[in-house]
This record gives sequence, C-alpha cells and structure tokens, in this order.
Amino acid sequence: EVQLQASGGGLVQAGGSLRLTCTASGFTFVDDYVIGWFRQAPGKRREKVSCISSSDGSTSYADSVKGRFTISTDNAKNTVDLQMNSLKPEDTAVYYCAADQNSKCWSLRGQYWGQGTLVTVSS
Repeated sequence: EVQLQASGGGLVQAGGSLRLTCTASGFTFVDDYVIGWFRQAPGKRREKVSCISSSDGSTSYADSVKGRFTISTDNAKNTVDLQMNSLKPEDTAVYYCAADQNSKCWSLRGQYWGQGTLVTVSS
C-alpha cells in the first residue's frame, strides 16, 4: 500500500534552516505523481506549501514561502525533500507530505498523507 512518512522537523531559531524529507513506499516517484507539503498551525487554516510533479518536474510554492523553501526529489531514494531556509516564527506548524496520482502540481489535494512532522521556529 502507498505510505508516506515525513521526517526532519525540529526546533530552529529564526533565520535558520531545516530539511524535511518525505519517504514513500508502495510506489515510486518515477511513476506519475504529484507530491508536496502542507502545513497546519494552531489557529490557522491548512496551507499548501509546495509541490513537485514527476511528469514535467514542475514545482510550485505558496507565496508565504517562495524564495525561502525549495522542493526536490531523489528518485534513487524515493524521497522528496523540502529545504527550508530563512525560517520565520510564522513557519511554525506541523508539516505533512501528501501525494496524488494523475494530477497537476498545484492541484495537489492529497490522496495519500504522511503523519506529519513538527517544525518550531523560535524568535
């Protein structure tokens, strides 16, 4: 079965960096897919952070993270990373990886979800 596992969260000071990893099983990112990241913070709506498409390699980012976050894939490891730089306290959230099949990048809604990993950015 398709499973996603998010890892890499932790505590970091504002301005620092973290790298989140989404590890997939049950399918490979070489196949048709869109995979990306959502985040949810208390008192805030769920936000789509970023996505990447295997079909054309396209990536998209939320305005709130554009220029600071970078999504990439490692097909050999069947993982998707989210490099987060210049972190801000408002980036604090539980980050979830999600995947869709036969979708466009920013249309990602999440047929499959990981368990989430907590990112806390202190000021």
